[in-house]
Amino acid sequence: MKYLGGLLGIVGLIAAWWILAAFGVAGGTIPSPWRVLDTMHTDGWALYGPNFKVTAAGALKGFVWGNALAIGLAMLVMLIPPIESLATQLAILSYCTPLLALGPIILVVFGGRTPTVFLAAMYCFFTTMVGTVTGLRSADTASLDLVRAYGGGRWQRLYRVQAIAALPNTFAALKIAAPSAVLGAIIGEYLGGVDSGIGVALTAAQTAYNVPRTWGMALAAAALAGLGYALVALAARLVAPWTAQEAR
Repeated sequence: MKYLGGLLGIVGLIAAWWILAAFGVAGGTIPSPWRVLDTMHTDGWALYGPNFKVTAAGALKGFVWGNALAIGLAMLVMLIPPIESLATQLAILSYCTPLLALGPIILVVFGGRTPTVFLAAMYCFFTTMVGTVTGLRSADTASLDLVRAYGGGRWQRLYRVQAIAALPNTFAALKIAAPSAVLGAIIGEYLGGVDSGIGVALTAAQTAYNVPRTWGMALAAAALAGLGYALVALAARLVAPWTAQEAR
């Protein structure tokens, strides 16, 4: 029953998509689901495979870097409380800064696929840092007092109590960060300087006004984002099974 709502939502979305395509809404720029799937089948793995792999690699690198920095900074806040205001300002700055304005600068300075990884990391940073800090602060007070009573310092309290207590919040943040990393990677590809990736293929399909292929690439991007979310959810079940129970 818990998956019924999601299944009904997907069915309803596909039905609405089919109706809009049948009535020629938006000047016929909405192809039917069947036409999009047929175009994807015709294009095949030769088009989708390499672009999918390139974007996935960039998103994964950004995901690792962005979340590693976010979790590391959150733990540092617990160990050195006076830096909290600075860390918070840094997180807010990363969230509020128009990343499309930073992307071209990174492209000019570093070139290559660096903007792809950079934007993917930036899209992850804020959510994961806030989620991890919140989780670290949710640790049981009695457990912290017990460690302190036995002479444990901030580091002992952090890795014996707070780190474990933070797992549900951290994994919840990582689930959000995974699709965000894909979005950042695709936007980075839109900036240019690369010759492959879902963002590049999307741009090429739009330029050629190949509407079904454009929609197909959008579905590939959505599938990649969903795959990232699913992998993090699976990791959460394997590493900390109780996080799934607490999320219910």
